[in-house]
Amino acid sequence: MPDIVELGERPYVALRGKVAMNEISAFADRMREVIDWLAAREIAPNDAPFFKYDVVDMEAGLGLEIGFPVDDLHSGEGEIVTGVLPAGRYASTTYHGHPDGLVDATRDLLAWADEKGLEWDADGDRWTARLEIYKSDPREVPNMADWDTELQFKLKD
Repeated sequence: MPDIVELGERPYVALRGKVAMNEISAFADRMREVIDWLAAREIAPNDAPFFKYDVVDMEAGLGLEIGFPVDDLHSGEGEIVTGVLPAGRYASTTYHGHPDGLVDATRDLLAWADEKGLEWDADGDRWTARLEIYKSDPREVPNMADWDTELQFKLKD
């Protein structure tokens, strides 16, 4: 069941790209670039990796960032960007299962918020913070059907 959670600011480092829906998994395979960038600068992630959907346009493509929260704000370079996930109220739910099921989990979260009369912090297709946080480490949970993924979508203040 979804909840509304209050979260503080969270600095992050990510790889930014524009991808079609059918290219998400190939883009996700580039997570290693973020890991290597962080390691080269001796910056440790402080939580699980995430996908941040900045633009959700099923026809024109997705504005997507894949990255990690970190303790302090840094300067990016090239395709590596840095930013701060804003403080505020988020609609949150945890999905257990293969990432293919996240489309349905997202639809369910959007419908729940609509039923509750909640308003997203978004401007059309552009979202302030729409996150999929991958809580399961593939080295420890190799079967993707056993993964836990938290959805956190920022609500309007």
